[in-house]
Amino acid sequence: MNKKHSRPAKTKHKTVKAKPVLSALPKPKKIRTSLSKSKLASFKTILIGLKSRLTGNLSQMENESLSQSRREASGDLSDLPLHMADAGTDTFEQDFTLGLMENEGEEIHEIDAALDRIEEQTFGVCERCSKPISEKRLKAIPFSRLCIDCKEKEEVNE
Repeated sequence: MNKKHSRPAKTKHKTVKAKPVLSALPKPKKIRTSLSKSKLASFKTILIGLKSRLTGNLSQMENESLSQSRREASGDLSDLPLHMADAGTDTFEQDFTLGLMENEGEEIHEIDAALDRIEEQTFGVCERCSKPISEKRLKAIPFSRLCIDCKEKEEVNE
């Protein structure tokens, strides 16, 4: 008996050539600030002072609000049960304090970024349009990343 052995069909293997890796896109050129060294030093002092104050606020809020209940804070050491309304007030105050702490934490992050921009000599330059941010705006919000026009456009789009 002749058994025919079937052979697999011949297939042509195509070699896949690796595509050349595109070089990374060049980073946009950072525009250097037009502010003088003395003005940059002044803004740096303002930012460090603001950061110090906010850090102190965070520590104080954490110590006062989150570590003690209303009963402990008021000195009430009685064994009377806590009224539900008081418990609700405690919870509301803790949630409110946590929200404040989160906002201040975000501001500290923005201040750190502004201090980095001072070191990089890019402080006071809008990150969107690369135009100078007005000194009036920087005095009001020293960690501003955007000029007024770009910030307004951002707020409209949100």
